[in-house]
Amino acid sequence: QVQLEESGGGLVQPGDSLQLSCRISGNTLARCAMAWFRQAPGKEREFVAGIAGSGGSQYYGDSVKGRFIIGRDNNKNMVFLQMNSVKPEDTAVYYCAANSWTSMTTNPTRQYEYDRWGQGTQVTVSS
Repeated sequence: QVQLEESGGGLVQPGDSLQLSCRISGNTLARCAMAWFRQAPGKEREFVAGIAGSGGSQYYGDSVKGRFIIGRDNNKNMVFLQMNSVKPEDTAVYYCAANSWTSMTTNPTRQYEYDRWGQGTQVTVSS
């Protein structure tokens, strides 16, 4: 059974940096396409960033492009989201997602591509 556990959320000020981590268990990370999604209060869950199993292909939502970086350490079974120059509109619960069947999805920005989800970690950006 594949399980995901996020960590690293918290309260930060605008312009700060924050790194989220996601640990996967029950499968080899290199076999899984991974992604981060987020959901703000009253809004739909949206795609933030995705990465193929090899780490060679990365994808970003328009609102975070140029500020966030997704990475993975397959030896440690962990995926990271480096959040730089955060803004109040980045406030949301951030979810780690995995496709446990393939290392590269057809539509990495779509929620239906991922069959495993973490519980989420809260990120609040406020001065």
